[in-house]
Amino acid sequence: MPETPRPERFRLFIAINIPEAVKAEMEKAQAELRRALPQGCARWTKREQFHLTLKFLGSVDAHRVEALAGAIRGACQGFTSLRLRAERIGCFPDLRFPRVVWAWVHDRQEQLPRLQQAIETATRDFTAEAPEEKFIGHMTLGRTRGIKRREAGVLAKAVAGMVETAFGEWIADRIEIMRSETSPQGARHSVLGSVRLG
Repeated sequence: MPETPRPERFRLFIAINIPEAVKAEMEKAQAELRRALPQGCARWTKREQFHLTLKFLGSVDAHRVEALAGAIRGACQGFTSLRLRAERIGCFPDLRFPRVVWAWVHDRQEQLPRLQQAIETATRDFTAEAPEEKFIGHMTLGRTRGIKRREAGVLAKAVAGMVETAFGEWIADRIEIMRSETSPQGARHSVLGSVRLG
């Protein structure tokens, strides 16, 4: 008997996209950090990949995307547009052992964590990924590679100089289902669907 073809699967995440003006400011911060660190110390996020991830789902059957969009639509019903602000640079897990360099994203009404939690709940049947213990709105600017203590100190100093940096504010009125396709040239992201807030 011929083998049944396996269903097509997409690598998905749920995100809020970022205006070009905010991305441009983030690129400037990236350039400063790049100059501070020796070459090859970090892998820097490309401008077209800047986004605010609300939930990484991993591999999802392609035929379930429509049902996923419906679940997200239901989760977003009680939310209006968010006024988001991107500012400051930080590191996960901390400045002594920096693995991820990021820019903080938040809203004064504290709706963003509530929205993320609603999406976390709505998507649990579509993913095997564990829920986030504590959501911190952020955009990844770069990931370090085998960084040594001296280089971590240089990065900490550069980050400390950007504590007051603001990248911009914007109104986020939609949530997007994003597909990530990996290749030797890096990940390529495309929008599979979007859900309006409000």
